[in-house]
Amino acid sequence: MGLNDKLQPNQVNQPMDPPGPCAITPTPLSSFTSAPTDFVVNGGVTIVKVPVVVAELTIQIPIEATIDLGAAATEIKQVKKSVFLDQVKLVPVAPFTRIGTTDFFEVTRAKLFIAGHIRKDIQFTTAGAVAGACLTSLMDRVVDIPFTGFTEVTFAAVNRPIIGISETAEANFLNETNPLVPRLDKFFFNNLVKFNEQPYGELVAANFFELDFSPTITTPEGAFTSITEKLVLDLTLKVLQLQQVTLTGSVALVPLLTGLTPPPTP
Repeated sequence: MGLNDKLQPNQVNQPMDPPGPCAITPTPLSSFTSAPTDFVVNGGVTIVKVPVVVAELTIQIPIEATIDLGAAATEIKQVKKSVFLDQVKLVPVAPFTRIGTTDFFEVTRAKLFIAGHIRKDIQFTTAGAVAGACLTSLMDRVVDIPFTGFTEVTFAAVNRPIIGISETAEANFLNETNPLVPRLDKFFFNNLVKFNEQPYGELVAANFFELDFSPTITTPEGAFTSITEKLVLDLTLKVLQLQQVTLTGSVALVPLLTGLTPPPTP
């Protein structure tokens, strides 16, 4: 006997209801207690070494690219984007401002070299396997679009990058037997090398403005295999450098943990 043998006259097959959502058993959680930690003062702190924001700027990067979709697409549904930086390098240029009577200088201008790529996840539909059927398949294509370039940076009067200049000195000697000529085999050298904190970058925001289109105009139901992208990226980033900073009225705090046995008082 078939599945439809019990159907009454004029009765038609009804589609089966889709299965309901699967039941998930949640993991029970235990309740923990918490309380603020007390601190004790451990002397004053006057100097700390912290990242200092030397610049925060928005760089506009125009990009044009042709992207192969790898399949015949009928419609672009969604494009998700993110940006990754592979390089942020600060190259100081003249003029420099000497700090007091030291051999350390404030950087007033620099070239900022940046390189990275935009990761794009392009979701699109393709024509169904049956011609004329109202069915499509959803596919996606992930591509990395590289960019590289530089921009001019002029620093404000405060929070400038600091660079120490290395020095080399040399002393020459006269010939002991003939004071009219120098010795070419005897020299005194002095080298002072200063090691500087390298400025580095930190992503803040990325604002994308883009136009994606097929290089060839297609009919409403036509297909295309590539898209041309014209994109403008407004990239906001911080440039930081570790510097020593003085604090006024600051103290170091040590957590007071009562579970530890304190050492005996002398």
